[in-house]
Amino acid sequence: MRVLVDTCVIIDALQSRAPFSEVAQKLFIYSANKQFEGYITAKSVTDIYYLTHRLTHNDVETRKILSKLFTLFHLLDTTSLDCRKAISSEIGDYEDAIMVETTIRSEMDCIVTRNVKDYMKSSVKVCEPSALLKLLEEENETE
Repeated sequence: MRVLVDTCVIIDALQSRAPFSEVAQKLFIYSANKQFEGYITAKSVTDIYYLTHRLTHNDVETRKILSKLFTLFHLLDTTSLDCRKAISSEIGDYEDAIMVETTIRSEMDCIVTRNVKDYMKSSVKVCEPSALLKLLEEENETE
């Protein structure tokens, strides 16, 4: 399964944001163990850098964290076409609309986010981290 992981899930795991961190960190482990193919957008990397650097106050440390992140998740480029298509999207939040367009073009199976309500008009399947984790655990039980 190819899954685009939203920035909020990454930050939940990196910053141990309760009560969301436990599930997010389990998804990191599942991705590391190749139980699903995890992806983040190159566009979200700058947000992740900014939010992580605010905590570490250290460029070298923040870059090390990003380096580790890049071993767990593949990177997807956001194209100019994604941005153009998102302009006319029914999804109200432009950044979320770009994520959906990137997901469609990259043939992802779903987006995992805590902000499911923001994706109500998405043509791509969207699920909360706990729902994805449950699905992955059920798949493991049947193998």
